[in-house]
Amino acid sequence: MVRLHELKPAEGAKKASTRKGRGIGSGLGKTSGRGHGGQNSRSGGGVRRGFEGGQMPLTRRLPKRGFTNIFAKEIAIVNLDQLNAFNEGTEVTPELLVQEGIVNQVKDGIKILANGELTKSLTVKANFFSKAAAEKIEAAGGRAEVV
Repeated sequence: MVRLHELKPAEGAKKASTRKGRGIGSGLGKTSGRGHGGQNSRSGGGVRRGFEGGQMPLTRRLPKRGFTNIFAKEIAIVNLDQLNAFNEGTEVTPELLVQEGIVNQVKDGIKILANGELTKSLTVKANFFSKAAAEKIEAAGGRAEVV
């Protein structure tokens, strides 16, 4: 068994960092591996991200389409067959769905969709229901309540 105080890196795993500009004998003295003059030899030198030497950059050559609606609501979707995980007569709330791992997180609400069949009688509380989902829940002997 290895003890904490006995731990150490594998042989050759710790490579010493190169010390630049420390004399001709180091192999990286004088110009420190930057060559003689030019844009990249200067401090702060180099080109910005995406620069292609004056050629029209790829990001500007490609066509732009659509937009992102910053006011869009993020609604978590739950299918009816996922609700079969609960016991008969359970009151299914958004908090319970998160707790059971059916939904990762609730941002702007939960919508129940009618994919699959519901075999148990449940009281389902959610922000939105599709018409078909509400009908299937009622048909199974449960209730669909809008929170």
